[in-house]
Amino acid sequence: MIFRSEDARAITGGVDTHADTHVAAALDPVGGLLGVGEFPATVAGYAGLLSWLGGFGSVALVGIEGTVSYGAGLARHVAAAGIRVVEVDRADRQDRYRNGKSDPLDAVSAARAAQSGRAAGAPKGRDGAVEAIRALMVAKRSARNERTQANGQARSLLITGPDDLRARFARHPAAALAEAIAALRLRPGDAAEYAVRVALRELGRRVEFLDGQLERLDELIVPLVTARAPSLLSLHGVGPDTAALLLVAAGDHPERLRSEAAWAHLCGVAPIPASSGKVRRHGSIPAGTVRPIMPCGGSSSPG
Repeated sequence: MIFRSEDARAITGGVDTHADTHVAAALDPVGGLLGVGEFPATVAGYAGLLSWLGGFGSVALVGIEGTVSYGAGLARHVAAAGIRVVEVDRADRQDRYRNGKSDPLDAVSAARAAQSGRAAGAPKGRDGAVEAIRALMVAKRSARNERTQANGQARSLLITGPDDLRARFARHPAAALAEAIAALRLRPGDAAEYAVRVALRELGRRVEFLDGQLERLDELIVPLVTARAPSLLSLHGVGPDTAALLLVAAGDHPERLRSEAAWAHLCGVAPIPASSGKVRRHGSIPAGTVRPIMPCGGSSSPG
C-alpha cells in the first residue's frame, strides 16, 4: 500500500522487466536519481518494489518496459494500487551508446521517459474481453499453421508415393483429402508403401483433429468479438479473424489510439520521413497517409 500526503514529493518510477527479476529506478520531481533496486518477478516482489518506491515519497507515475510480456503482472499490480502506469518501448539509444546496455540504466531511462512525457501511452489491459480473444487467437493461429503444414506434407507424400495413391488422391481438394486419407486401410506388403499409407492416414487424422479444434475455438472467439465490436464486424471485408486481430492490436484501452498516426504506428505502417528534409523515399508511403498493408498482429490471413 502506498500512502500519499499533500506535502509528499511526487516520485516517478521506471522498471526494466525480466522473466525472474525486475530492476526499478526512482526519480525525484526534478529528475534526480534517488536509487535503483532489484526485485523478484513475483507478487511479493511487486509489493516490495512499490514499498521501496513509496519510501522516497508519493509515487505518482511508473514507466514499465515490456507491459505486454514480462511486465504484464507488475503493470496490473501497480495499476491496482491506484498509480498511473505508462508503457515504455525501450531505453534511450543515446544513453545506450554513451553508457552501454545495463539493467539499471534501462530502468533509469524508463523512469525519465515517463517523467518527461516521451512515454505516455497506457499499457494494454490483460484482464478484459480483448485479453480473452488474444489467448484464444494464440491457440487458433498455431492450430491453423499446423493444419496447413500437415496438408502440405500429405501432398508431398502423394507426389513421391505409389502411383495408385497419387492417381487416387492427387485431385482431391484439401478438405476432402484429409477425410479420404484418414480412412486409408493399411495393406501388408512392401515396407515403403506400407509406411506411406501409415503416414498419410496419421496426417489425415491430424488435420481432422485440428479442424475440430478450430471449430471449437471459433465457437468461443466469434461471440466475444461480436459482443466487443459489433460495428467493426459490420464493415465490408472485416470478418471475425480480422476484427480479432485489430482488437488485440488496440488492447482493452482504445484510448491508446489517440490519432490516425498512433494507429499507423501501432500497426507498423507509420511513414518514416527521408533524410535531408525530404518526406518521401522511393516507393515509400507519403507522409501523413495511412495505408495498412495487412491486419495488425502480423498475420495476412483473411477474416
